[in-house]
Amino acid sequence: MAKKILMVLTSHADLGNTGEKTGFWVEEFAAPYYAFVDAGAEITLASPNGGQPPIDPTSTLADFQTDATKRYDNDSAAQALMANTKVLSELNASDFDAVFYPGGHGPLWDLVDNTDSISLIEDFVKLQKPVAAVCHASAAFLNTKDADGNALVAGKKVTGFSNTEEAAVQLTDVVPFLVEDELIKKGGDYQKTDDWGVLALEDGLVITGQNPASSELAAKKLLTKLG
Repeated sequence: MAKKILMVLTSHADLGNTGEKTGFWVEEFAAPYYAFVDAGAEITLASPNGGQPPIDPTSTLADFQTDATKRYDNDSAAQALMANTKVLSELNASDFDAVFYPGGHGPLWDLVDNTDSISLIEDFVKLQKPVAAVCHASAAFLNTKDADGNALVAGKKVTGFSNTEEAAVQLTDVVPFLVEDELIKKGGDYQKTDDWGVLALEDGLVITGQNPASSELAAKKLLTKLG
């Protein structure tokens, strides 16, 4: 039986009050997506609003293209899936084997306090199914709790976009909070490698990647977990 993996994307397009746009980071979707597809998994895409999630325009620039993003750019079937993401509130953890959250700055605004997302993640954990996120999407775990009512990340090795990486992209004063700081506040054992280096951590059912470069490794750790 093919493993069924849910990928949850942001529906948020505005980069704070800057007048600029954000959304999901293409590489952080494409690299995991193709890791899952090539492993024979069945993928479902969802977002809070359904339909086409906003793409962070910066992530489409030449500097940020990878083999995975180029593959996505030429994959009409994947693009059609993306244009028709399911509405998050209509999905159940019982129908999937795992969930993966790609990053981009968008999730900082619409996936941290989203009650549908929070309950979905908590349901996956209750069912002993792995939950994974990369970069800014690690923030989707901030307000989730484990079966005992403790913060899901408390005492766990976790990572996500670091303070120094946020400073490097000059958005420290634009984002509503810093992922590194908030994971630590929730009791997470936050770890990081050099800026833009590759780091993905697995602790129990929780898998996190630090940045875009870590998205494929996070996906592969999820696949290994699924067996």
